[in-house]
Amino acid sequence: MSYTQKMKQLIANNQLILMEAAIVERLRRSDKVHLHDSLVNAPLIYDQTTRRVMSALYKSYMDLALRAKTPMLICTPTWRANKARVYDSYMSKMININAANYMRELRDLEQGYGKLVKIGGMIGCKNDCYQPNEGLSIIESQHFHSWQIEQLTEGGVDFLIAETLPNVHEALGIAKAMEPMGLPYIISFVIARNGCVLDGTSLKEAIDFIDTNTVHSPLGYMVNCAHPSFLCPQEQPKEVFSRLIGYQANASSLDHCELDGAAELKAESISEWGQLMLELNHTYGIKILGGCCGTGIEHLQFIVANGKS
Repeated sequence: MSYTQKMKQLIANNQLILMEAAIVERLRRSDKVHLHDSLVNAPLIYDQTTRRVMSALYKSYMDLALRAKTPMLICTPTWRANKARVYDSYMSKMININAANYMRELRDLEQGYGKLVKIGGMIGCKNDCYQPNEGLSIIESQHFHSWQIEQLTEGGVDFLIAETLPNVHEALGIAKAMEPMGLPYIISFVIARNGCVLDGTSLKEAIDFIDTNTVHSPLGYMVNCAHPSFLCPQEQPKEVFSRLIGYQANASSLDHCELDGAAELKAESISEWGQLMLELNHTYGIKILGGCCGTGIEHLQFIVANGKS
């Protein structure tokens, strides 16, 4: 069975699939590590002390999935490890491959992880994820992101995922770079509080644009780095929910400009956040639920405790 068939089967056979909660933000607010100015948390894999700190976060999420016997998607710490940033740093040019190996080693720590946990090779947009006007053209995007995508594929990930995408043209370029790899892939947008991608494109238009311009279309689409209320699900065309498979939500309903660089952690109540997330699952069929900025293990615990209908 191919990777794509396995992922399709995983989604079809499970009503709820967990995804990791915040990694980068929790590390940033920790006094135990210092994030790289350009590559963020990817270089933490090379130091035993910082590696243990980051591993403890990933492991806490996987342990929860194991106890709940719920499948989980977890991603490589490579959100900012694109070619331009890697080549401008003193880090190994193999950092994406090394990061994929790191995640596979972490999953192999517990026998049960291997049955439940799928590893995603993660990339982000080239520039600011809150500035859609800085997005690349389709051709630029395909060329720019291919190097990292090829490295993550070589590293042996189970699927590919592009997160925090504010611009549909850059997203399509990424999809075109991912589709020849032979792996299932997911495109995840940042949306505004009106339910549209930050460049103003509706989710339906964004999904249709990529689906109709790729030969091997994405496994599905997600939203991340936005409060669950931002989706405005009751106002979305029903067709959106046949392709929207996941949501990694911020804990706060503040706008992105208010959250970006905030000195203090911003979050609403876990129960309010969790009920909105579970509504997306129970009412609208969005199966993959996880957390982004401001979230932690407690948010995933709420989903597990209340999510099985």
